[in-house]
Amino acid sequence: MFQDITAQIGFNSSFPYLATVLGVSGIAGTLGLQWWKQNKYKPLQALASPHKHWLLGNIPELSVAVKQRKFFQLLFDWSKQLGPMYVIWNGSRPIVILSKPKVIDDTIINGMRDGSLVRSKGLRKAWNDISSSPILLGETGTEWQWRRKVWNPEFSSSSLSKYFKIINQACEQVIETIRSTTPASDVKVDPLFVELTMRVICCLVFGIPVDKNSANFEGPPLEVSKVYEAMSIVSYRFLRQALGEKRWMKYLPTKNSRDYWAAKRYLEDFLVPRVDLALQMREQDQKELPQVSSLFRESMLVRIAVKEPKYNREALIAEAVELLIAGTDTTAHTLSFAVGELSLNPRVFLQARNIVDQVCLNQSSINIESLKELGYIRAIIKETLRLYSVASGSTSLETQRDTMIEGKLIPRGTGVSWSMLAAGRDPEVYANPEEFLPERWLENNKESNLLPMIDFGSGSHRCLGEHLSMLEATMMLALLILNFDWELVNGRSSLEQLQQNILIYPSDKMPVRFRLRNNEK
Repeated sequence: MFQDITAQIGFNSSFPYLATVLGVSGIAGTLGLQWWKQNKYKPLQALASPHKHWLLGNIPELSVAVKQRKFFQLLFDWSKQLGPMYVIWNGSRPIVILSKPKVIDDTIINGMRDGSLVRSKGLRKAWNDISSSPILLGETGTEWQWRRKVWNPEFSSSSLSKYFKIINQACEQVIETIRSTTPASDVKVDPLFVELTMRVICCLVFGIPVDKNSANFEGPPLEVSKVYEAMSIVSYRFLRQALGEKRWMKYLPTKNSRDYWAAKRYLEDFLVPRVDLALQMREQDQKELPQVSSLFRESMLVRIAVKEPKYNREALIAEAVELLIAGTDTTAHTLSFAVGELSLNPRVFLQARNIVDQVCLNQSSINIESLKELGYIRAIIKETLRLYSVASGSTSLETQRDTMIEGKLIPRGTGVSWSMLAAGRDPEVYANPEEFLPERWLENNKESNLLPMIDFGSGSHRCLGEHLSMLEATMMLALLILNFDWELVNGRSSLEQLQQNILIYPSDKMPVRFRLRNNEK
């Protein structure tokens, strides 16, 4: 006992010395790591960079931007200040930001083709942490390839043509909703478009009828507002983690953590019964399940579950969450910005109306064939994406070896990302970049083939849902133009006051005052 006491006294007497040694060692280690990284990334010192903290880099500004939901706006502002290629520091990790369209396109295609660029580990971890298993967006190499190969046929333009009636039905529901409120009240169109795109993706992937009044017995009913809230919470956590928040922080007793787990449980409760049923249909004769609807039998979920044994239960649940998120916001917010720009550009609106009216006169309605004649409406969507790239900088790559970009040496281990908001306004590529000019995208415009359209990504990693997005957006916009005149309640501020979850959206939800056309009875 006496020896224990003296040993304890000895330890206590030496504790200040040990603490000092440990503290000095820690500081020396930090400074040594900083010195090593400064030398490793010395070539990047030639690039412009926003002012940074010696230890934290640009984390303070990035954290504030994420909290204020202005991260893409911050990259855009820095691009305007620093030029088309600059470097930011996420702590001691550098990320090169690009904002020249052709440079972005060439860098992605060439880098991913020759293996010099891959999706960054941090971003992959953030994507794969959305649910309990790796997903398409979070994988690379062969793990990415087999997933992409499975889903590609489902989202091809030829496959999607058979869903025209479903998409048309969902769009007509939006038209009827607006008719029922016109002219009594203003309509916030962004939530309407969210409902449109969510109902479409849920029908195609999960076999849930787009008709709000139709029963669905394969799982819980689709409550759009609740599902969307859960998606938004999970998405916002992804953004925080992609910018450095540690994965273990979701286990802390904070409001963010509680909200995240509640949202995750809600999404899984909504999706798991459908995933389990799809897997059951893989294992047994489908004739033994007469209660299953034909819509569910023909859904993408069932087809993928049946034909791809590599997809187990956890992987299908995770992929279902990914598709739900990816298939909703992108098209919905783009439609909102398109409606806003048409309100402020009467020349474009009138030309679009003349084309839609002529198509309907020739074909009696907008159908799968008449869509081919709506090139100007597709051009409006492309021009909207140029100015309001809703997924402006949500992807990040990482150099696997020393790489040259625009004549600059980018050391191995450097992140590479881009600001699409800045790229879409490059005056060297887009004449009169601040003007809304859909004509620049028309096929008869000699310059249209030279314009980069990279909002859907590039190369083999180009957006899986591009064809679906363009089909939905073209159909919805054409029907709106056919049926209504409109004006923005808040004017241009609806297009300027932007916020962000994973994607950019109008902070006021784009309130619009609709009027039935004069030729309406």
